Amino acid sequence: MKTIVYSSGDAAADRRADYAEMLFASGDHGAASELMADIMTLAPGWATGWFRLGEMREAAGEIAGATDAWREALRLDPADRLGSALKLELVGAIENAGGISSAFAETLFDQYAGKFDAELVQKLGYRVPELIADALRATGRTSFAHALDLGCGTGLMGERLRAMASFLEGGDLSENMLKKARAKGVYDRLARQDLLTFETERNSADLVTAADVFLYVGRLERIFAQVSGALVPAGLFAFSVERHDGAGDLQLGESRRYAHAPDYLRRLLSENGFDLVAMDDAIIRRDRGTDVAGLIVVARRQTLPTRLDATVTNAPTLGAHPH
Repeated sequence: MKTIVYSSGDAAADRRADYAEMLFASGDHGAASELMADIMTLAPGWATGWFRLGEMREAAGEIAGATDAWREALRLDPADRLGSALKLELVGAIENAGGISSAFAETLFDQYAGKFDAELVQKLGYRVPELIADALRATGRTSFAHALDLGCGTGLMGERLRAMASFLEGGDLSENMLKKARAKGVYDRLARQDLLTFETERNSADLVTAADVFLYVGRLERIFAQVSGALVPAGLFAFSVERHDGAGDLQLGESRRYAHAPDYLRRLLSENGFDLVAMDDAIIRRDRGTDVAGLIVVARRQTLPTRLDATVTNAPTLGAHPH
């Protein structure tokens, strides 16, 4: 993956950008954005500079100018490793970014991998793997032949599943996350996997989990269809979401994470041949000193919808598919 260029390539521009950051940190957002705009005339091809200019203008209340800057950042970096489309969605400049781009998610978690466990568990009180494991045990199922852990990260969910699964498979978009997961030695197979495009072998698993994954995805129609196709009849699908109680199926928050409505989840589960077993409210972590409300969901796959028969055919296993 092409790395993000944090330097403009112009030493003078970089020094002025550092001064703009000092102004911004002091609370003078207007002066910071004006200086950053001048800098961009010296480095017009610097995507990161345009993205930061957008953030400075947003803080100064210049939403139209921020929108222009983020559009330019997205033009220069169409893979959107910076998350410009999400910023545009948040200010209403585009209706829906279609979820977090794979390049942005990969960049985010590659950078976060080294401190992921300590930051998430110790500082933010992250409890999703424990809550999902408890919800699975509450169904009376404690043994699975083949478990598939989507978006496995560093393996926090896998550590809880290891005693339950004869064969435990994990996938994640971030290679740095996968390195951490491999070091734990809890998975029988790990592979690089993009949830926006992944495919699974039909009727191959009796458990699929997704712990704190869907908040980085947005719309879940394709993923639920793939999971339904992967599961054997009576297989379980256990996952978490941030809870959305307003209008619409989902909402993008200031954190650039998606929250999903309970009715949206119920509808998708029903459409994809699942019976809802449990949907429980839970505090899934803390963010900026505030509890984050979420849902822990367990569903049982019953019948495979007709439309999946035509769309989910002999797809490769995750072990043969890069993530």
